[in-house]
Amino acid sequence: MCLAIPGKILEVAESDDPLFRTGRVSFEGIVKDIQLAYTPDAQPGDYVLVHVGFAIAVVDEAEARRTLELIEPEDALPAGRGGGG
Repeated sequence: MCLAIPGKILEVAESDDPLFRTGRVSFEGIVKDIQLAYTPDAQPGDYVLVHVGFAIAVVDEAEARRTLELIEPEDALPAGRGGGG
């Protein structure tokens, strides 16, 4: 199973070669440099789904929030929900 995490593009570093276009992407405060070759139209402020360092799709903010809610750590769940024990 593969997992893609949504993040918000903070800035884009253009390149003469579109295969080397990168961006700084924030994942709830953790900022990483991400390859944007697969999302050539992505711009700062856009949300992208990232898998192994590559943005693979642009998504709207609502979809990004829904995905983040689904993958919240178990510790964030209210008491009685979750499988910890």
